Amino acid sequence: MKKSAIILTILFTVISGNLFSQDQPQQSANPIKPALLVIDTQNVYMGMVPEREMGVAIYYINGLIDLFRSNGYPVIRVYHFDKEAGPKPGTELFEYPPSILIKDEDARVIKTYGNGFNKTDLDKVLKEKGCNTLFLCGLSAVGCVLATWIGAQDLDYKAFMVKDAIMSHNSDYTNQVEDMFGAVGFDVVKLIVEK
Repeated sequence: MKKSAIILTILFTVISGNLFSQDQPQQSANPIKPALLVIDTQNVYMGMVPEREMGVAIYYINGLIDLFRSNGYPVIRVYHFDKEAGPKPGTELFEYPPSILIKDEDARVIKTYGNGFNKTDLDKVLKEKGCNTLFLCGLSAVGCVLATWIGAQDLDYKAFMVKDAIMSHNSDYTNQVEDMFGAVGFDVVKLIVEK
């Protein structure tokens, strides 16, 4: 065997963890404890989304809500409130449309920044529920969903945007965000949540 082949074999064995596995204790991975974040799908913002994209996203958002509920995992609804521009909590514009299947008992977080973690109790709510893995849906893919995804990374959550369940004012921008940030499909989420 040539020297380079031997080196490659040893390197592959070390990388795959087989060479020293008997001498090193096995570390157990933290089990996945997921939560679904439904972000800013409020009446006031839904009008900015192209109709086709909105229809597809609502279909997948509702599928995710049903998936998480039926497997006993939390659904957390996140609302945006701008002190100057509104909409004010308790108004129809502030609420989610009836076509999105949230419930009053779903945890609710109200934010005033794009990032759902910034100056809110979202991190506390997730920790109380024991969650370490987040699936994000809603809007805007180029705004609050993206900012919350970054905020989740900063706090060491495993966070994923869900393909076709995020939306924005421009379908091309939504597709680019899904591609750039590795949005996962509904089937992947289902596989993880139902395991």
